[in-house]
Amino acid sequence: MSETTNNACWHNHCRQLRSHWEGFSMFKKLILVGAGSALALGLLFGRDAVSYVATGYGRLHDQVKQNVPIEFELERAHRMINDLTPEIRSNMHLIAKEEVDVDKLQRQVDKLNDSLAQDKREVLRLKADLDDGSQTYQYASHRYTRDQVKADLAGRFERFKTQDATREKLEGILRARQKGLDAARAKLDGMLVAKRQLEVDVENLQARLKMVEVAQTTSAFKFDDSQLSRTEKLLEDISTRIEVAEKLVSSEGYFGEEIQLDEVEVKDVSDEVAAYFSDGNSAEIVVDQRVPTIELTSKKSLEPSLN
Repeated sequence: MSETTNNACWHNHCRQLRSHWEGFSMFKKLILVGAGSALALGLLFGRDAVSYVATGYGRLHDQVKQNVPIEFELERAHRMINDLTPEIRSNMHLIAKEEVDVDKLQRQVDKLNDSLAQDKREVLRLKADLDDGSQTYQYASHRYTRDQVKADLAGRFERFKTQDATREKLEGILRARQKGLDAARAKLDGMLVAKRQLEVDVENLQARLKMVEVAQTTSAFKFDDSQLSRTEKLLEDISTRIEVAEKLVSSEGYFGEEIQLDEVEVKDVSDEVAAYFSDGNSAEIVVDQRVPTIELTSKKSLEPSLN
């Protein structure tokens, strides 16, 4: 059993070594290919090889960027704006903490100023008492010699000067931190205004993109208006024919018969017969003895008929 286990471990170790060697070989091939490509570029372009590579990369980068959909870019911008929120909240937290620290420092400075004002009054009182030249002094039911008062005054004055210097430093620190706090507030306000403006800009761009999409969709509609065109052409032809007919009717009325100014003379048939036979025409005339009759066929026309 132990021998079998040792053999299995040996085979696993061999497989691991083979895998590592294959990985190393692939890495070595990549290095060789890269070195060969760099050498080829160097031989072809010389010192300008780096410039060519940079230019090619720049053009490829621009082409890829131009092919990115606008909707994707707007979504990316919207996400970047949302990513500003954690940073703004972090800055708001820092500002709030600084405001608390500044308030504490302000209270410390105010307290120190009150203490210094009290110490100043006491120092000036002791100085005034020493100026009168007395040898003993009484304070709070206790008597002190002149030297004791001088020593106490000297100690008080040294402490006053130390505290006064501390006050000046604290006030300088307070002014600096207050100035930094004001700058941080202004920067935070600027970030909030810029964030709101970016949100408005993104909404505006989205609306403009929507209008472009609507315009493109409208222009993409293709209607079959051939039947409509044929109908319009037919109506136009009919209108033309009617107009021509109207002009013809108008022309016929203009070029018709002239107005008869005098009445037509009606000739008497008896006179015509007499005139005809008076010319010596002796031709034999055969008279039909049958009496002609007139048959009324309609109110509009009369046709003679012989029985």
